[in-house]
Amino acid sequence: MSAVDPDGDGTSAAHEGRPHPTTNGVSHHPDGPFALPQHALNFSGQSPHHGDFLSASESAIQKRIALLCLEGQTDSADWRTPLAFTQKRHLELIEGYENSVDSWRVKDRMKTVSVALVLCLNVGVDPPDVFKPNPCARLECWLDPAALGTQKAVEAIGTALQKQYERWQPRARYKQSLDPTIDDIKKLCISLRKSSKDERVLFHYNGHGVPKPTVNGEVWVFNKNYTQYIPLSVYDLQNWMGVPSLYVYDCSNAGIIVESFLQFANSHQEEYEYHRKNFPDDTKEPPQQYGTCIHLAACANGQELPSNPLLPADLFTSCLTTPIKTALRWYTLQNKTRLLPEITLEMIDKIPGQMNDRRTMLGELNWIFTAVTDTIAWNSLPRDLFHRLFRQDLLVASLFRNFLLAERVMRSYKCSPISYPNIPHSTAQHPMWDAWDFTLDACLCQLPAVLEGADYVYSTFFTEQLTAFQVWLTYGSEERMPPEQLPIVLQVLLSQSHRLRALDLLGRFVDLGPWAVNQALSVGIFPYVLKLLQSSARELRPLLVFIWAKILAVDDTCQSEIVREGGHKYFLDILTDSYLPVEHRTMAAFVISKTFAENAAGQEIGLKDNVIAICLEQMAEPRGTLRQWVAITLGVMWTKNAQARWAAVRDSAYEKLFPLLHDPCPEIRAAAVFALGTFVGNDADRSDHANAIDSVIGMQLTNSCCEDASPLVRKELVAALQWLILHFEGQFTSVAYQTEEEERVRDSGITIFSPKDNDGVDKRSPENHMSFNHHKRAPSSALPGMPQHQSTTTPLRHGTVFQNVWKVLLNCSRDPFPAVAKSATSVTQRIRGKFASLPVSPLINRSDSDTPDRGSPKFGCTVTGLGDSGSPPTKTVPPSKLTNAIPKPADVPAALVNLHRFARTRKLFDAGPNQDDDVDEDMAVKATDAIVTSQFVKWCSKSFTLPMMKLREEQDVSANAHYQREWKFMRNHVVRNSSLVDTENAGPPRYDTQIFINRNLEVPSHVLFDPLEPVIYVADRNQISVWNYEKSFRVGSFPNSHPRPYRISDMTLINAHDSPFLLVAADDGSVRAWKNSSSTEKRSEDLVTAWQALPEVLPTTRGSGVVFSWEPPTQHLIAAGDAKIIRVWNMTAEQKVIDIPTRLDCSVTTLSSEPTGSNGVFAAGYQDGSVRLYDRRCSAADAQIMVFDGHASAVVSTKMPDHVLHHKLYSGSVDGDVKLWDLRLPNSVSVIKTVSGMSTMDVHARAEVICCGSVNQTANVYSFLGAQVSSIRHYDGFMGQRIGSVSSVAFHPFKMLLAVACSDTYVSVYTGLTDKKSARQ
Repeated sequence: MSAVDPDGDGTSAAHEGRPHPTTNGVSHHPDGPFALPQHALNFSGQSPHHGDFLSASESAIQKRIALLCLEGQTDSADWRTPLAFTQKRHLELIEGYENSVDSWRVKDRMKTVSVALVLCLNVGVDPPDVFKPNPCARLECWLDPAALGTQKAVEAIGTALQKQYERWQPRARYKQSLDPTIDDIKKLCISLRKSSKDERVLFHYNGHGVPKPTVNGEVWVFNKNYTQYIPLSVYDLQNWMGVPSLYVYDCSNAGIIVESFLQFANSHQEEYEYHRKNFPDDTKEPPQQYGTCIHLAACANGQELPSNPLLPADLFTSCLTTPIKTALRWYTLQNKTRLLPEITLEMIDKIPGQMNDRRTMLGELNWIFTAVTDTIAWNSLPRDLFHRLFRQDLLVASLFRNFLLAERVMRSYKCSPISYPNIPHSTAQHPMWDAWDFTLDACLCQLPAVLEGADYVYSTFFTEQLTAFQVWLTYGSEERMPPEQLPIVLQVLLSQSHRLRALDLLGRFVDLGPWAVNQALSVGIFPYVLKLLQSSARELRPLLVFIWAKILAVDDTCQSEIVREGGHKYFLDILTDSYLPVEHRTMAAFVISKTFAENAAGQEIGLKDNVIAICLEQMAEPRGTLRQWVAITLGVMWTKNAQARWAAVRDSAYEKLFPLLHDPCPEIRAAAVFALGTFVGNDADRSDHANAIDSVIGMQLTNSCCEDASPLVRKELVAALQWLILHFEGQFTSVAYQTEEEERVRDSGITIFSPKDNDGVDKRSPENHMSFNHHKRAPSSALPGMPQHQSTTTPLRHGTVFQNVWKVLLNCSRDPFPAVAKSATSVTQRIRGKFASLPVSPLINRSDSDTPDRGSPKFGCTVTGLGDSGSPPTKTVPPSKLTNAIPKPADVPAALVNLHRFARTRKLFDAGPNQDDDVDEDMAVKATDAIVTSQFVKWCSKSFTLPMMKLREEQDVSANAHYQREWKFMRNHVVRNSSLVDTENAGPPRYDTQIFINRNLEVPSHVLFDPLEPVIYVADRNQISVWNYEKSFRVGSFPNSHPRPYRISDMTLINAHDSPFLLVAADDGSVRAWKNSSSTEKRSEDLVTAWQALPEVLPTTRGSGVVFSWEPPTQHLIAAGDAKIIRVWNMTAEQKVIDIPTRLDCSVTTLSSEPTGSNGVFAAGYQDGSVRLYDRRCSAADAQIMVFDGHASAVVSTKMPDHVLHHKLYSGSVDGDVKLWDLRLPNSVSVIKTVSGMSTMDVHARAEVICCGSVNQTANVYSFLGAQVSSIRHYDGFMGQRIGSVSSVAFHPFKMLLAVACSDTYVSVYTGLTDKKSARQ
C-alpha cells in the first residue's frame, strides 16, 4: 500500500511510520473538494491577491515619498537616483548555501517482522499476590472470559489480540503462546529471532494470570500441568530475543521488568569488558546492544493495574491496540455530566464507519487522533528520538502514538506507564489533548442522530488548526518556537478538502528560510510532496513547484527519489506550460537543474525525455531569470555526459547559447558561460569534429566575454577556458613557451631576425612550409585554424584559438578583481609549470655581440611557432630545429617537445608516444580534474533559500532600511539647503580661511569631498587615505591595487546620497569600486567590483592613465585616457556600450558630462589642447559632434556644472586659460586669464567660483566674471610655509569648502565663510 494518497484512493500513510492520513474519497466538506483558501499561492508562493498587495505597498511607498517631498523634508532627486553596484553579486561572496542542519532522513529504517504474543491468563484462577475486588475489570481484548469456556476463552483472546495488532502491522508473522512454559517461550523466541534476522521482533507479555514480576528480574509462566508458577529470568529472555526487539509488558509492577532488563544489559557489557581486559588473547565477540531495545510497560515499579469494572482488565493493551474505542469509553466515563444523557457505552460501541475511511465518523476520529498524537510527540521529543520512535518503524510509530493516550488514561487511575526510551510525562497534559476532547465532544453530540440515519457533519478540527498555523505564520520567525501545527499540516495534505490550503500554508512556512525547510523535512514532509507530483490537478502546480524549489535549494540529496518516481516530468510540464507565469516556470527550471546535477542516472533519463530540446525552446523567453536557469540546466545536463553533448550538437545548442553572452544581465551571461564551459569540459572521446566545436566555442567566449565588466562573468570565463587548457595541454604549452621566449627576447634587446632567408623567400608562407616541414606529422588533437597540407602542418598561427585563449587567460591573471586573477593564475601556472624548471634556450642567453648577421648561414629563416605575416617577431632557428611548431632539443628541452607532439587526447589510430618518452602518467590521469571550481550555480541556487513572499526592504514602508533611507535623505535635504543659504548670503567667498591641514602619507594626486560627511578622500600613487577635516585625524587608508601598485589617475564618489562607494581608476586601465571607506563605516574596506575600463593602456608616470566621468541617473561610465578610444560602459548591465575612436595621437586628459546624463553628450579634453564634444547615442563613427580648438596647451580639466549653467562647458589648460563654451557654438563665450602652469581646476556646483591650481605653488579662486577672489600661497600660521606645487583642488559639492593637495604632501581645507566654527558644521 502506498504511503500517501494524492487523489483520495483510500491508501494509507500510517504504514510508512508517518502520520496516518486515512482514506478520503469524494469530499462532502461544505467548502467543496477544491475550495480556494484565502491565501493560496499564486506567484512564487504568494497569494492570488499578492500582486494587489505589492501594488498597494508600492503605492504606500510612493505616497510616503510624495508626502516627504511635499513637506520639504527630502528631495525627490534622492529617491529617483538609482544606486550602482548594490546587487547581490556585488555585496556578497559568490558561494553556495551550506546546510549545517543534520540530515532529516531517518537512519537505519527497519521493520517489525515478527510478533510473539505471550498470554499468561490462567482463566478462572487468580494469582496469589493479587487481590481483585468484586466487581472488577474482567475484559481481555474486549472479551469476557467468564462468558466463554476456559480453553476457548484463552484462544479467543489470543486471536482477538492478534487481529488488533494486525491492524497496525498486517504483514508481520504472528505467533501465539497461550499459558506457556519456559521451554515454549524459549523455542518461540529463538525461532522468531532466527527467521527475523536483523529485523525487529515484538514480545507482548500479558501476565494477568500469574504473580507480579520479582525484584530479581523474573516474570512468571507455568509448568506443563499448570500446577506451579515458574520464574522466567529476563536475563535469559533477552538472550533468546536478541536485538533489535520491542517488549510490551501488561501486568502489575511492570516497571521492575524494565529496570531489570537494563541492569542485565549493563551486566553483559561489563562482563565483556572484564573478559577483554583480563584475557586479551581470547577473541570473544562483543555482546549485543541490549540497551537499544524498546520497552513499553503498563505501570511503574510497585504499582498495580486499575480494576474499574467499566474498563477492560488489559487497559494498557487496549490503549495500544484499540486507541479510539478506549479513548471514547474513557472520555465518556470522565465526562458524564457534560454529555447528552442519551449517550451510553453501548452507543459508543456502535459508532458507524471504518477506521481507514476518513469519510466516516470513526475514520475521521482516527485521522484526528493520529494528527493529535503526532503533534504532541513532535513538540515534546528531541528530533533524533522523534525520528527513532515515530519514523523509523511502522509498528513502533503506531504503538508510541497510542502510548501517548495510555499515558493520559492510565495516569487518571494513578498508574504511570513506563517507556524506554523515556517519553516525558508532560505529554499527558499537552494542550493538544484539549482540542482532542473538543473534537470528541462535538462528534458524540451527533452520535444519536447519526445512529438514526442522519448525515455526519465533519469536524472543524483541521480547519481550526490550519487557522492557528496561519496565525503563527503572521508573526513567526526563526527566533520563535516552531509552530505546533506542522504535523497537522502534513496530515491534511492528502485531504482534497484541505489540500490546497495546506500547501499554501506549507509554502509560506518553508519560505521563512532554510531552518523552516529543515523543520518541514524533519517532520516528514518529503514522501507526501513527492507523491503529490503524481497529481494532475493544475491548481497545485504553482504550490508544488514553489515548495520543491525551496526543498531542493536547501537539500538536493533527494534528486534520486524524484527521478525514480518520475517527478521530473511534472516540472517539465510546468516549464513548457506557457499559461503559467514565468516565475513558476523559472522555479521548474531550477528544480530540473537540481534534479540532474551530478546525477548520471538522472541525466540519462532526462536525455530520453528531451530535456535539452525543451530547455532550448525556452531560450526565447524575454524574462531574464528563466533564461538564466534554462542555461544552467543545459550546462548541468551535459556535464560529463557524452551522449547529452552530442544530442546538444545535433540541436546546435551551443550556438543558441551564444546570444546569451551579450545579454544585459550579468547573471545570464555567466550562466551561458557556465553552460558552454561544461560543454567544452565534457571528457568524451575527442575527435576532429569535437575539437572544431570546442574551437568555435573558445573563440566565441574569448571574443564576447574577455572585456566583460562583471567579475562574475570573467570568473566563469576562466573556469570555462580551463577545459581547453586541459584538453590541449601540448598546444598551450607550446604557445606559452613561445610567449615566454618573445618576452625574454624583448627584455634582452637581442636583434630580431627577418623571417626571410638569404634568397628572400618567406619560409613562413604555406607555399614553402611543405619543403621545410615535410618530416613532421600533424598534431592529432590540433584545432581548426591551424592550416594543414595533407600530413603536414604549419606552426601555430598568431591569432588562433590557442593564442587567443592563452592571451585572455594571461590578461585574467592580471585582472583587477582578486578572485578572477587567482583563478586565472591557477590555470596558467599549470602550463607554465611544465617548462618553468626546464633549461632556458641558449639563444636567450646570447648577447647582442654574439648574434650573427641576418645573412649568416648558421641560422635558418623560419620563424619559430608563428605562421602569418602579422605575427609578432621572434628569434629564428635553423629549419632542422623545427619540430611541431616549437624548437627542437637544441633550443627547447626534449620533454617539452614530446609533450607538445603527443597531446593527452589523440586520434584512434595515432601511434602515440614512444616508449622512451618521459610521460607524466599521474598528470595524464588527473588531466580531466578541474583546476579551478566555481560556486556560481550554488550561489544562484542560494536565492531560493531566501524569503520570496516577503516584501523587499525597498518595497516595505515599515522596514528599518526604509527608515534609514528616510533619515539619510532628510539629512541630505538639510545639508543642501544650509549650503544654499551660504552661497546666497555670504557674498563673494574668498576661501582663504584654513580649517584643516595635515600631511598625507605620500604626495597626493587627487582630493575629493564626501558631500554629506566631514570626510575627504586623498589619493597618492596607490594609496587612498580618508581624513576627517572637522576633527583633524586620519580615519584610515588602504591600497587600491595588489600586488603591483599602479598609479591612481582618477576617482569619484558614487551613491553619495545613500551608501557611498569610492570609484578609483588606475593607469593600468582598471577601475575599482570600494565600499565601507567613509568615517561613518567602521568596517574594513571592501572591493565591490573591478574591471578593465580601457584596453591596452600603457602605465606611465606622466600620462593620463584612465580618466572617467560618472552619470548617476543613467549609470553610465565614460572612460578614456592613454588609449585610442573612448569607451562608454553601462554599469547596470556591466557591459560595454560603445567604443568611440579619438582619431588623435594624443591622450585624453579629462572627461566631463552633464550630471543628469539625459542628452547623452559629453566633452573630452585632449593633450593637444582641443576639446571635443561627443554624443554617445550616435554610432561610433558619427559620435563626435563638435570640436573646440581654443587652447594652445594641454587641457587640464573640463566641467559641466548642472546647477549653475545649462548647456555650458568650462575648460582649463596648462597655459592658464579658462574658457566658457556654449555647447551649441564652436567658439568660446568668454575667457578667464589665470596663472600659467595650471595643473588642476574645479568649478563649484552651486557658487559661481572657479579654483585653479598651479605648479607655481599657488591656488587661485576666480568668479565666473574673471575677477580673482582669493589666492592661496601660504599655509596659515606665523611665518606660514609656502605651499607646494598644487596637484589637485576640489570644491565641496554643497558647502563653501575648498580642498587643496600639494606636492609637499600637505592637504588643506579652506572655507569661504569667515567663522571657522560654523564652517566646520
